[in-house]
Amino acid sequence: MKQTWRWYGPNDPVSLADAKQAGVEGIVTALHHVPPGDIWTLAEIEKRKNEVAHLPDGSPSSMVWDVVESVFISDDIKAQVGDWRVQLDNYKQTLKNLGAANIRVVAYHTMPVLDWTRTDLRWKHHNTGLALRYDVIDMAVFDIHILGRKGASETYSDEIIELAKARFAAMANDEKAKLTHNIIAGLPGAGENWSLDDFSDRLAVWNGISDEQLRKNHVDFLSEIIPLSEEIGVRMACHPDDPPFPILGLPRIMSTKDDFQSMFDAVDLPANGMTFCTGSLGARGDNDLPELARVFGPHIHFAHLRNVKRESDDIPCSFHEDNHLEGSSNMLHVIKALLSEEARRKSSGEGAANIPMRPDHGHEMLGDIGAGGNPGYTAIGRLRGLAELRGAMLAIQEFSL
Repeated sequence: MKQTWRWYGPNDPVSLADAKQAGVEGIVTALHHVPPGDIWTLAEIEKRKNEVAHLPDGSPSSMVWDVVESVFISDDIKAQVGDWRVQLDNYKQTLKNLGAANIRVVAYHTMPVLDWTRTDLRWKHHNTGLALRYDVIDMAVFDIHILGRKGASETYSDEIIELAKARFAAMANDEKAKLTHNIIAGLPGAGENWSLDDFSDRLAVWNGISDEQLRKNHVDFLSEIIPLSEEIGVRMACHPDDPPFPILGLPRIMSTKDDFQSMFDAVDLPANGMTFCTGSLGARGDNDLPELARVFGPHIHFAHLRNVKRESDDIPCSFHEDNHLEGSSNMLHVIKALLSEEARRKSSGEGAANIPMRPDHGHEMLGDIGAGGNPGYTAIGRLRGLAELRGAMLAIQEFSL
């Protein structure tokens, strides 16, 4: 697999020089300053490519921009409201510009309102590093008692409701503010920066929009985007829901094997693929990751390799980011399946044989603690994860394939 590293642009505390020292071959980035629905101009894309190609001192980096993560689909397109047709045309033009710049993989997701969501951005792991965590009780606290979403109590079990009530009663105001920030404005690259009132207004757009309607709208999107992607040589990689179960009353359509199979069946073209995120999919105990990697191998255009520890067998459940080779999923079996898929592609002469991968959501540890890096995207935790994954890949290739 081609080893890559996510970089949030010139303002990222982790520099391209850091990525170079980590030994990666490619960079995963995006034009985060361009709002969803607007066009990424060819000039802006080429500017970012040039930034990736050079280290801070101006010398060549030998790294290239391999994967776009992400070209966000606006909520207007997802819900088919407002000027979504104009925004869809803008999305098409962005893809054309990326193709003209020779960038061949574009990640995206279907989650409404929020990108990936956590309730704690610096939870103390047993190794004393700081990890991302999703606590279902904290989410119920926010949803029922802080946000006050209409009908929120109907989406949680009686046990969770009672635990949330007790936890909220014991929380200080600064704890409530921190939880709110973590959920609606705390994550890098998510593109959200709202007040609580703004957030409520965004949720209201989705009142009455079911999973089935969002799935239909997504197929409408793919029916126009994927034929274009085939024409210009760009592969689309849909990221799973994160977390992979409903939150805040919002529809979820990319959480399970059946969800992805339905997408592939609806638009059966090679460019219609997935971002195989082991952490997102692994937060559900009913997702068998090695099996999914084998079944969906030809559709995997990009991989996020990380591990989460599910704290119960329930869906939804609380979970936290574990060490990359630990947690609830067998990462070695996943890596073996992905390497086998690469071998299949090479033997059949397919052009895009190597799957770009990146370590994901590393712990904040050692000198990164308190240094102000993006949660989940500090340098040392991801460097540890990449080193473990790199060693696992080399060992599997040497002794198994």
